[in-house]
Amino acid sequence: MFSLKREDFGPGFDFGVAMAAHQIEGGQTDGRGSSIWDSFAATPRNTRNADTGKVACDHYNRWPEDLDLIRDGGFDGYRFSFSWPRVIPEGTGPSNPKGLDFYDRLIDGMLERGIKPYATLYHWDLPSSLQDRGGWMNRDTTAAFADYAALIGHRFKDRLETIATVNEPWCVAFLSHFLGIHAPGYRDVRAASRAMHHILLAHGRAIDALRAEGAKNLGIVVNLEKAEPYSSSPEDQEAAELGDALFNQWYLGGVCKGEYPQSIVDIIEDHLPRDWQADMDVISRPLDWIGVNYYTRSLYKFDASVPVFPFTQHRGDLEKNDLGWETVPEALTEFLLRVSNDYTNLPLYVTENGMSESNDAKRIDYFDRHLRAILDAKDKGVDVRGYFAWSLLDNFEWAEGFSSRFGIVEMDYASQKRTPKPSYFAFSKMLLGRALEVR
Repeated sequence: MFSLKREDFGPGFDFGVAMAAHQIEGGQTDGRGSSIWDSFAATPRNTRNADTGKVACDHYNRWPEDLDLIRDGGFDGYRFSFSWPRVIPEGTGPSNPKGLDFYDRLIDGMLERGIKPYATLYHWDLPSSLQDRGGWMNRDTTAAFADYAALIGHRFKDRLETIATVNEPWCVAFLSHFLGIHAPGYRDVRAASRAMHHILLAHGRAIDALRAEGAKNLGIVVNLEKAEPYSSSPEDQEAAELGDALFNQWYLGGVCKGEYPQSIVDIIEDHLPRDWQADMDVISRPLDWIGVNYYTRSLYKFDASVPVFPFTQHRGDLEKNDLGWETVPEALTEFLLRVSNDYTNLPLYVTENGMSESNDAKRIDYFDRHLRAILDAKDKGVDVRGYFAWSLLDNFEWAEGFSSRFGIVEMDYASQKRTPKPSYFAFSKMLLGRALEVR
């Protein structure tokens, strides 16, 4: 069980769980269009065991059961994402009435159960038709995203607690266009540079579109990773500084200050879109909150043989999860302080935090230590408004397929049976002040 009580976090602090459409919904029927993750996962060697999200957790049909789990666990909110290809199958043009009706049912189901809907517009499932035209390498995609945001804002704004434009822009741009690990799987510095800029321009244009529709409580969710030098050498220190600028500073600086770190601009400016500086006012539109996703750290080692960004990333000797990610809860405190002190005085949410692990006792300890890290930040004056555990269900973990399990509820993918883990009951005991019976 956790060593903390709900009251420790003060009034008005929301606890929730987070999941993403493509990872759980399945339901590739009723007019839903194809996404880049459908084609990426269908291509050999892109996902572990050739797993796909075609069925996943069948949330499209089983959402009432999942919402019951959220309610019964005592959680205040559910951070979910809309599927762009379910709503607008071709990315532009006519919307899909059945897709919109699904989200009507889902959101109304949350409200009926007293669950606050925390929405995300884009959690990586770009419509394939837009990728055919260049995806995030193409500036036109930012206009399509603004139109999509306007549609969501117009239809759902009065029922949503918050709206985030984009989840983890580093993953959208760099992981997917330079490292090639996620869809669309590019390994190209020009592709990555343009995606790094266009995803933030899309964010800013979506903020304008949502505000025009009267939507409120708008933000973005960034993922942050602690960057430390592999050794005490000056070269490794410089590598860590470059890694931090690339992973953390680019997105926070763009959104909060309207500026990119010069160290990265110096490297990729020739690959950025022409006149990119003219977009910074749109990219840095005023927001209502910032979401922080945090999991781990990397150790950066200088390597002159590596082109473009001359470093390699390593893990250290700290406790790790089954993906090899180290557990460094104190870095969450550092990031919350850093965002609050260096970038914005807006309210912050920890919008994702969790552990891929078969040993659920380790997961409980992980959550407990990171919740304490949030309290440490609050004690130092950071305005943290909520915490969302990743995730409610074991699900399709992108390139890791179904082998990686982050859920506090176990999934049997063959039978679709949901079985709460001890970590689920740890949360329920903290949130409800009593132990739930095992189902």
